[in-house]
Amino acid sequence: MKTYLAFLFSFLGILHVELNAQGCVATRGMSSCGGSNSMGMGINLSPGEWNVVSGFRYFESFRHFRGDHEEPERVANGTEVWNWSSFLDVTLNYGITDQLYATATLPYMHHNRSSMYEHGGNPPTGLGQRHSTSSSGLSDMRFGIGYWLFEPFEQDFNYAIGLGVKLPNGQFDCQDLFYNQGPKRDTNMMQFVDQSIQLGDGGTGISIDLQGYHPISSTIAITTNAFYLFNPRETNGIPTLRKDAFGNILEFSVPDQYGARIGAFYNTTSGFSGYVGGRVEGVPSHDAFGGSRGFRRPGYAVSVEPGISYAFDGMSVFASLPLAVYRNRVQSYDDLEKTRVNGVFTNGDAAFADYVINLGFSWRFGGKDHKM
Repeated sequence: MKTYLAFLFSFLGILHVELNAQGCVATRGMSSCGGSNSMGMGINLSPGEWNVVSGFRYFESFRHFRGDHEEPERVANGTEVWNWSSFLDVTLNYGITDQLYATATLPYMHHNRSSMYEHGGNPPTGLGQRHSTSSSGLSDMRFGIGYWLFEPFEQDFNYAIGLGVKLPNGQFDCQDLFYNQGPKRDTNMMQFVDQSIQLGDGGTGISIDLQGYHPISSTIAITTNAFYLFNPRETNGIPTLRKDAFGNILEFSVPDQYGARIGAFYNTTSGFSGYVGGRVEGVPSHDAFGGSRGFRRPGYAVSVEPGISYAFDGMSVFASLPLAVYRNRVQSYDDLEKTRVNGVFTNGDAAFADYVINLGFSWRFGGKDHKM
């Protein structure tokens, strides 16, 4: 029983960590909006049982990629863009029946962005002065329901499907002071911060997700999760300083998002569990529904993810460290249009992180005791 409980709580623990973009590929640091929004939170909740999760994530992005080619000269020349991003989420999960559960997530973000090109331009043609912009506040809230396909404890494995909604409550028009603006680069003015550090995207989204666990021995279990967020709104009305292939001002796009992960737990009778897995997360260049115009930095990161958790008395603490092994900033809709119209291949760049720090705490309470 203790080993099985350790598995349950460690699955609740490490797998709650949400998929997040590693830098300028802006997925708003969130994952799905349905059952696996907190990745495993609804597992085997009895009717009336609660699962409260607090999770913290942090990354620094500074390595620039154009396609899957890194541009190390940006760091060597000191013209790289740095994003320091922190995320704090509180997620509530509630068992409606033995198989049906509800989830809600309240996210908070803090971003700081340092660059030269936004404050007078990169040298040798620009002023070469580095300044910072920032944003802090609540991000887009998520609500969802999920359903486990099999009655708990009838077999060792189970799989769930989820459906959720992402609300556009996060501020998507954050502004800060930008230096060396105007034709003569001699004016400081308030402007919209970069898309990667906006708190929301301005669109109402619908998500679908899948998750599951499948023990293969008394100590090892395989876990999986995948989601896709549909953002039908094309742009959110916030203008950028960029123009499309026809000279029109680009607005911020409201992009879809996706992610998937698979891994294995090694569980012990002492409550400690180890985890290792792989994950992919990103933003597509074209949305599944609605238009894809506007400015976005599409791309994806593939990571390996080691982690550890400890379960005790209905609670668990956990940590994981996804390490990027492959990053690709793919062509956006606007890049493809410029390539077609101008006859010159265009592929914008984006900054990615090397790693993400994930820490969290999970507590289950209420409901009825499960018979093991």
